[in-house]
Amino acid sequence: MEYQYHTLPNGLRIVHRRVASKVAHLGVIINAGTRDELPHEHGIAHFIEHMIFKGTKKRSVFHILSRLDSVGADLNAFTSKEETTIYASFITSHYERTIELFSDILLNSTFPLKEIEKEREVVIDEINSYKDTPSEQIVDDFEDQVFAGHALGKNILGTPKMVKHFTRETIQRFIDENYIPSKMVICSVGNIRFERVIQLALKHFSCFPSKPDVRIRETFNHYQPSQKIIHRSIYQSHLMLGSAAYGYCDPKRIALSLVNNLLGGPAMNSRLNLAIREKHGITYSIESQYTPYADTGFFNIYMATDDINIEKATALVHAELAKLREIKLSSRQLRQAKRQLIGQLVLTFDSNLNDMLSMGKSMLVFDRVDSPLEVFRKIELVTEEEVLEVSNEILAPDYLSSLLYLNKSKNKSKP
Repeated sequence: MEYQYHTLPNGLRIVHRRVASKVAHLGVIINAGTRDELPHEHGIAHFIEHMIFKGTKKRSVFHILSRLDSVGADLNAFTSKEETTIYASFITSHYERTIELFSDILLNSTFPLKEIEKEREVVIDEINSYKDTPSEQIVDDFEDQVFAGHALGKNILGTPKMVKHFTRETIQRFIDENYIPSKMVICSVGNIRFERVIQLALKHFSCFPSKPDVRIRETFNHYQPSQKIIHRSIYQSHLMLGSAAYGYCDPKRIALSLVNNLLGGPAMNSRLNLAIREKHGITYSIESQYTPYADTGFFNIYMATDDINIEKATALVHAELAKLREIKLSSRQLRQAKRQLIGQLVLTFDSNLNDMLSMGKSMLVFDRVDSPLEVFRKIELVTEEEVLEVSNEILAPDYLSSLLYLNKSKNKSKP
């Protein structure tokens, strides 16, 4: 894969990969998310993601939504702890239509008061829907526990109280201070010449004024393990185990990615799935995840099971963690783990949409994009000793935090 790079005079970066396809994918990723919010702005990054589609100086909501939908394109957006992303998939002939729309909504949104009021209710409903879903709510609660007192611990949606107080001025201030060219990347995959991509970016994004970055992210370096139990009106017990982990620039990140995939990745032969679901049949859902951030990371294991089985299932999880800490992988086991992870990544790279989003993220973090071969080479260099080292650091019993949702009835004394 060949990646092409360019930086506009205002500092906005572009990364493009040309492919022989009738479908193109375009995204704009802004290096601003939940962790960049001030205390009184909690949830505003996500709220802005909703509001940029609600009207510009020359387009109504209907005209924004119809601009791409009317030609069969797919327009979407999402907010994370560190980024806000808008992206679209479309027939290549509609490339300029797409990039012009992105420029319009990012630079010229007017945030009509009527739409702000309407969207408050939509977002509050979204927040409440998570409260009805323990498997979603426990992730937010556990992040708040692991990153206690830090913006990384805040959930992305915010709170109803905060959302009710957002104003047009609050929204515009966050955009003015965060939506600046040096913190933005245009990522593109499609059958279009790179010279044409640059030409269109110059035409539609040169008007973004270059500004200094006035918001400095607070680093996270005060993780303290903790254990919590919350009693809720639920049918099953839900458990989270995990800890702070390595950031994007830590060389141990690759080894932990391998450990995570081996332990509880998407494959049905992950160690946790085999030990707890397949062998004992006491859970339907069990998985682990590792999410790196700029200066830290988040490793977690999630499991849901009946109340009667939660102690047994938890003991089985800890037994699997102990194996990774105490028993060095054989060369054959390590080779197989690498082959599995690389195979999964090949499937991801096969999606041009996924690749486009990954390219943009890499440009934000590293200012370059590793080719698949470079990624695979880094995985192949991981040793048995490194796997053992990161397992003993991240999976150590006294380093792990836990959060358990228990059925309220478990807390009632017998008559």
